[in-house]
Amino acid sequence: MTDAAPRLSATVLLLRDAPDLQVLMVKRHYQIDFAAGALVFPGGKTNDEDASDEWEALSDGNYEGKARIARVAALREAFEESGIILARPVSARGEGAALVGVDVADKLAPFREAVDRREKSFVELVKEHDLVLALDTLVHFGHWITPDMMPKRFDTHFYLAPTPPQQLATHDGRETTDAVWLSPQLALDMEAAGEATIIFPTKMNLGKLAEAQSVPTAISRFREGKVVTVLPVVGKDENGKPCLHIPAEAGYVQTIEPLEKVENVAKR
Repeated sequence: MTDAAPRLSATVLLLRDAPDLQVLMVKRHYQIDFAAGALVFPGGKTNDEDASDEWEALSDGNYEGKARIARVAALREAFEESGIILARPVSARGEGAALVGVDVADKLAPFREAVDRREKSFVELVKEHDLVLALDTLVHFGHWITPDMMPKRFDTHFYLAPTPPQQLATHDGRETTDAVWLSPQLALDMEAAGEATIIFPTKMNLGKLAEAQSVPTAISRFREGKVVTVLPVVGKDENGKPCLHIPAEAGYVQTIEPLEKVENVAKR
């Protein structure tokens, strides 16, 4: 057990139909200190600028407090790790309005690394290009808190978001070494075959997403669903073997995972 308090974090499942449902996954750099080499969704810890009061005027969607902070972080991380920007021109803002296209994404792309390194303010970048973040496009999909046995803990909110047409996803070369579009089931099959490393929360959310066949059905279905917080608890299965238990009401395809299959991907 550790005394580490979980850090507020956010992850975004960027979706597209090509023609079937696909989700963007990035491969974590092998030298990074969490989930090294694993296929994950773009995401990471919130920072102090994500909590800036300026986002109230620079975002669409009626969110406050941690709900807004996590959503801002999700869109910032998506930009840093994939180059995808979910935003609207100030002149054409409003919930449900069209998102910017590849032209704006290309203008912002040279600033990805600087924003990631905190050498460039994300707030200022958005203001300089007369944009607002489209927080309303995010559908709350999951909420996981790292078990207290782990040395590094995260309080992570997962969101679904349709990807703007024509915007291209590219890895950042710093935190991630690849960016791939996969059907949820194909990603799960790759993990089962030993062709990919996918950590437990990511695997469970892939299984949940695999229940939808297209972006519209996923957005419609999960927009109305209740998100139940998952804090895995160490226990035993019916055979007395150590395992992690998660609440059945969270709606995932399984409620236990053998502890021997849960790799400690955080470096101590």
